[in-house]
Amino acid sequence: MRMVNGTTARDAYAPHLLLREVALDAGKEWAPPATGWCLVQVGGGTAYWLQGQSRLEMDAGSLLLTFAGAKGSILASCLNGISLRFFTVMPERLSGVISQGEQDLLRGTADKKISACQLFNSSHPLPSKMTALCGQAAPKGLSFRVSLLQLWAEALGAEMDRTLPDVTHTDVRERLRAFLLETPASALLEMSFEQLAKTIRCTPRHLSRVFAEVNGVSFREKRAEIRLARARELLATSESKVVDVAFRSGYKSLSLFNRVFTRQFGLSPGRWRQKNGDTRRNDRPRLGVRVRLGA
Repeated sequence: MRMVNGTTARDAYAPHLLLREVALDAGKEWAPPATGWCLVQVGGGTAYWLQGQSRLEMDAGSLLLTFAGAKGSILASCLNGISLRFFTVMPERLSGVISQGEQDLLRGTADKKISACQLFNSSHPLPSKMTALCGQAAPKGLSFRVSLLQLWAEALGAEMDRTLPDVTHTDVRERLRAFLLETPASALLEMSFEQLAKTIRCTPRHLSRVFAEVNGVSFREKRAEIRLARARELLATSESKVVDVAFRSGYKSLSLFNRVFTRQFGLSPGRWRQKNGDTRRNDRPRLGVRVRLGA
């Protein structure tokens, strides 16, 4: 019987940048979380990455970077059990760090795509960095989360550099793409459409057409998307009052926030939090919950 861990919609709001462990008995199988990017390392023994009809061997210490869209799983050898160390990264929850253009690339919605799966064998420098991070006496806190984020960025780095378009600033579309690639997504909440038009150096009317062509949605819809993403993050991962979430997400009134949120998700902010609130957890003083599959 295939033993692949189940996931739910709540996984999208489970803590990311948190180091966790899974132990697999011989011949048992585990699938990375169904949301975001996952960086997973084989702690010991031999394993295999299964994706479609392919079967890729993973030696002890090797590191696998995979996106939820890869739809694969890791199989422990029939000869031995293995341990896995992993963490996830949700780019959409890093709008103050990752630009809008990078988010589109990482979600696979841009014209160019990033490979959904990359394997770094044990001789590569990245697995050694992961091993060193796991060996820290207290793997938690801000500096540790930043280190995990940097490791993920390095794993993506080379391919991101190849995938990002080589933009020149000769027309409005290219200037807009350059702005979105270089600017954190949250910056769109801090500026008016007129300010963006001045930054891009074109008329608001022309920018309105170009913005929709480049992003698939209007400037107003994109801002609403970012605000709602911030609101759900705050509702799921903080104890802030709903009214504070509304103001921190850029809404001018609680009634407007409730109306927009309910129309978009079918639940009021309070009810949505009740449904997803069990994912709100503090940093662990050690590696995350250790789970054994196959026992």
